Amino acid sequence: MLDQYFGLTQARTTVRTEILAGVTTFLTMAYIIVVNPSILEIAGMDKNSVFVATCLAAALSCFIMGLYANYPIALAPGMGLNAFFAFGMVKGMGMSWETALGAIFCSSVLTVALSLSPARAWIFDGIPRALKYGIAGGIGLFLAIIGLKNAGIVVDHPATLVTLGDLKSGPTVLAAIGFVVMVALDARKVPGAIIIAILGTTAVGVILGLTTFQGIVSAPPSIAPTFLKLDIWGALQISVISTILVLMFVDLFDTAGTLVGVTQRAGLMTPDGKLPRLKKTLVADSSASLIGSLLGTSNTTSYIESAAGVEAGGRTGLVAVVVGLLFVAALVFAPLANTVPAYATAPALILVACYMAKGLVDLDWNDITEYAPGMIAAMAMPFTFSIAHGIAFGFISYAAIKALAGRASEVSGAVWTIAILFVLKFAFLG
Repeated sequence: MLDQYFGLTQARTTVRTEILAGVTTFLTMAYIIVVNPSILEIAGMDKNSVFVATCLAAALSCFIMGLYANYPIALAPGMGLNAFFAFGMVKGMGMSWETALGAIFCSSVLTVALSLSPARAWIFDGIPRALKYGIAGGIGLFLAIIGLKNAGIVVDHPATLVTLGDLKSGPTVLAAIGFVVMVALDARKVPGAIIIAILGTTAVGVILGLTTFQGIVSAPPSIAPTFLKLDIWGALQISVISTILVLMFVDLFDTAGTLVGVTQRAGLMTPDGKLPRLKKTLVADSSASLIGSLLGTSNTTSYIESAAGVEAGGRTGLVAVVVGLLFVAALVFAPLANTVPAYATAPALILVACYMAKGLVDLDWNDITEYAPGMIAAMAMPFTFSIAHGIAFGFISYAAIKALAGRASEVSGAVWTIAILFVLKFAFLG
């Protein structure tokens, strides 16, 4: 039955291989179970409820991707987008977390509609590589400064804005050691390197009395504090509209990069670079954030860590289904998630930042009209502490620089449209 539904024989794989691939993928992304609640708690959300929402949003999204689109791509609340939710939308813009969830819902509805029409391809194809790489790298740098702050390595300073923290502090020392161990395990291709290092750092913190142990397993906590608590009407206010567009753009970039990377490794693309069942895949990914907003978590998206399962031989949607089942099983680990402190998850933020910053090397460094806007987008995100501002500055500078350099014809209609919208936003909404 599984062979017939997922096409295992045609994909040259077996049930055993797909299950092992699913377990491998899950181990590489299981860190989100403890990291996401820690980040969204900063936005004022109930940590236990977010833990349940994280597991359920990931599980349901994986089931849709596996059963509907039949791709070995796993989904969960995305890194970077959860930081934008907490530090950008709630702390930075002063939104309530309920309104922020409503904005995610609205952006998800738009993304689903775009996925069902040719408009998504028009937008994505019209955005230059420079901005795609710059935005991805900038989100990485944004995560980096949050991770360094949570580790106590970077602290605020009235004269220099930021400065070095207390490197003799116990949590800071453990965070630094945790990062080194995490990178070493990753270099050795150890499955689950991130979650192993997080749990190891937490264990040492408990032994040293820096963290209070709250248990390992229990009955799943209630999801009631966040379930269906989104404020859609609040998200439809004029001041929030630009944020909805930013969420949609980031989701478009993130999904496209992940789909290309994972499917190329799996050999699932056709010789001419097309992706079979593309519309189903985009709809599955787009619906994930919609589901997450209803449950009570930030944007849910496709994970590049799915490539680990592909390397283990995974080729069909059965991999995603296995990952979904493991996220359901993880619901009993709420006490363990509550035990993990911020200094133990900080290394994960910094490592993911390193992954994402790799994209900056692909900028066209021989053309200043390309790499300058890309770097403006990347640098603005950590220095303004806003992914939205970084994206805005990137689009505006790209259009303006190309026009003044006499190369306006290289700017697509999509870029002009987005740049003008951002200029109007800054002019009239601030």
